[in-house]
Parts: sequence; structure tokens; C-alpha cells
Amino acid sequence: RMAIGRILSGDIAKSQQILICHPDKEDKKAKIVDLFAFSNLGRKQVDNAGAGDIVMLSGMNDADIGDTICAVDFPNPLPPLVVEEPTVRMTFSVNTSEFAGREGKYVTSRNIRDRLMKELDKNIALRVADTESADTFEVSGRGALHLTVLIETMRREGYEIMIGAPSVIMKKVDGERHEPFENVEVEVNEEYMGAVVDLLGRRKGMMTGMGSCNTEGVCSVTYTVPTRGLLGIKNSILTATRGTAVMNTIFDGYHKYAGDLPVKENGSLLAYESGKVTTYAIEAAQTRGRLMVKPQEEVYKNQVVGVHQRSGDLALNICKTKQLTNFRAAGNDKSAGVQGLLELSLDDAIEYISNDEVVEVTPKSIRIMKKTAEKGGSKRS
Repeated sequence: RMAIGRILSGDIAKSQQILICHPDKEDKKAKIVDLFAFSNLGRKQVDNAGAGDIVMLSGMNDADIGDTICAVDFPNPLPPLVVEEPTVRMTFSVNTSEFAGREGKYVTSRNIRDRLMKELDKNIALRVADTESADTFEVSGRGALHLTVLIETMRREGYEIMIGAPSVIMKKVDGERHEPFENVEVEVNEEYMGAVVDLLGRRKGMMTGMGSCNTEGVCSVTYTVPTRGLLGIKNSILTATRGTAVMNTIFDGYHKYAGDLPVKENGSLLAYESGKVTTYAIEAAQTRGRLMVKPQEEVYKNQVVGVHQRSGDLALNICKTKQLTNFRAAGNDKSAGVQGLLELSLDDAIEYISNDEVVEVTPKSIRIMKKTAEKGGSKRS
């Protein structure tokens, strides 16, 4: 483990005995093995350094964020750094779909746990906790984007995981429930300003400022919005503004619970059975909503294959083939009749899912699956 810090007073040398101090911890002795100083964009090994230098030290396996390196005969810990608490959590679990193990290299709960624990060493705002299930871990971070970056990194490293829907971390303050809020700034063309104001207002946002439009007709508006209200809002704003809006957020603090938010209006289209998607079935299913799967793509039962145009879920026979008779041939199965399909990125998939859905993340694919298929819970088409 390497420690990086700035020398505030005194000097330090290679092979020197030091003391690792913290106001809330017991002092620990250590020895500097290597000493590096930063020079321009790189670093070089040195024998000693003085006040004002930013250095990197090795040989201190017990050092942590906020610790102070002191002389052995003069322990004087500085006030520790305060890391902001996480506001959003998700569940990371073992892939249990029908396609588990096909594309990933690391698929067991031990692999996932070891990787998350390794991430804690460098990702100081991350929190990992065990759950009642040995195959599921609760991971908390500073917003959905913070956790999505970790998921994408693990995916590229060869991990297969299932991700639960994001939820905010509530707090009790003086016996009342408080939730995290964020300051939101949106820059958008004047003609779409009404749509943005309506979206943020319906998600319990409070307007804190509105700037005048510039010469190009771009206006800015600022809101204080519950973090819950920002989960899944990106696609809605881009759709309402024809992809022209620019949104920036920053954590504001914990405030009183803002109340219930509107639920997702559209349900999901589910695969009725496992198999390969056919163009014939897609052409018939397109009237039910927008689909996410392509012809010849493999799907499994209860996989989300599209967005229903109405509320509630609907099971589709997306693998249905054309019946062959003396009067009709199979044809070449071309995609001429297939309308525009949705292509969900990892961000889009995590924003889309509800509490009863999970995102299956593998090195090659991103799929959405219903957790359980309740009896009579979905219709069939």
C-alpha cells in the first residue's frame, strides 16, 4: 500500500522510523521503505523531502485516509479529513439467470466479495455490507453514477453480477425522517424550459433560481431536488428536450422527507419462454410497446424485452416462428419490418429498473430480468 500526502512541517527521509497517528485511533510505528517525490507529471525516487513537498511513501500497510505521519518522539495528529457519507445504495449479487457463466470469468460470490473489498482500499467514499444472503452484498456510494462507474469497471474485468434497483439512504434527525437532496442546474433551450420545470416540479423539486437566456436562446434553471427524484430522470429530460439539455448536480445535504414520488407509468414486456428472437415475432409484438431485443438474439424466460405502452407487465412470445404450410415459405427472415429498437446502456438499464427487477451485467451483455414471476402477475400475448 502506498500513502500520498503533503509535508506540512519538518522533513522525512528514506528508511526513517515514523509514527502513524489519528485522534481516534492508537498510534502505530512503521518504517519508510521507499520515498517518492512528484516532479511535473511523473514522480522520482528520492532520499529525503521537506516541508511543502507532496510525497508518496511505501512500507505502511496500516495507513489510512486521514492519518498523520509524525516523528516518533513528537506525535501530533492533525484534524482528520471528513469523507462525505454515501447517499445511494444498490445490491450486488451472483448472476442467477439462465445464461449465468457463459460470458464472464469471475462468477462466484467469493470473486465478487474479494473485488469489492479490494475496491475499498482506494475508493474512500464506498461502503460494502453483507446481507442475509451470502450471495448478495449491499454497496453504498455517492450517487448512482459513483456506483455505475464501479459496475462498468468490474464488467470490463470479466465479472458477472446482478444489480438491484438504486435506493437512497434515509436518516433520522430529531426523530424525523430526512433524505438527501441535491442542487441541480439545467441548461436548455427556451422552448423546452416548460418541460424541464414540469419534470423537476413533479419530482418534488424546489426552484432556487432562473437565469436569463443568452443570445443563442439557452436558459439555465436551478433546483433543489430529492436524490430519489433524480433516479431515472436523465432519459426523461433528454426525451422532453430532444436531447439538448445539459444537467449538472451536486450534493446539498439532508432535509425533511419530501413525500411520495410518482411511480413509473409504463410496465415491462417480458419473454414468455427461452429461445432466439425472430423477426416474425417482433413484427407482431411491436404494437405492444418499444422492444429492446434484436432478431436472432437469445433471451430467457422473464427477461425484460421491451417497454410496455401501458401500466403493468405483459408476457410476449418473442420467439414465435412462422408456421410453414404448402402455401407459405419461411423466407429469409429479414428485418425490413422491424421498427426502431431501444439500445440500453448500463446507465439506462439501472435508471429503468423497478424494485422487482435486476440488471444482469456481463462482459458482453446487459440484460434486465424480473426477480420473480408471480402467479397471474403478468398477462400473455
